[in-house]
Amino acid sequence: MRPIFLSWQFWALLSAAFAALTAVFAKIGIESVNSDFATFIRTCVILCVLAAILIGTGQWQPLGSVSGRSYLFLVLSGLATGASWICYFRALKLGDAARVAPLDKLSVVLVAVFGAAFLGERLLLPNWIGVAFIAAGAVLVAYKG
Repeated sequence: MRPIFLSWQFWALLSAAFAALTAVFAKIGIESVNSDFATFIRTCVILCVLAAILIGTGQWQPLGSVSGRSYLFLVLSGLATGASWICYFRALKLGDAARVAPLDKLSVVLVAVFGAAFLGERLLLPNWIGVAFIAAGAVLVAYKG
């Protein structure tokens, strides 16, 4: 049996926990700060921490070892991440964290749709039912009657 820290499920659940903390900490942190500037501060912290991890663990790669295609899609991914963070922080500035975060997690639904449409990934009927439940749940949690 392999250690739990080698499973994708462990890392996905840890990601979810940190994402939850992100929403709570960000909501408190942006009370008196422009949301775009808050995103900038967050990005600087991430950049510094990740650089330290790469250097400290010896995982730094020469920039020339990355293909042009990989650069293109990593840059596009970075742009999408930046746009997502800017929108997320603006939404947190305006709304309740308990309602913003679930709508943000509709990204799970979109990943399933995009994965099937553009990456040729196949989901079975039970998977699509789960996707529908996620969508319905996100909308219900965000609902403010």
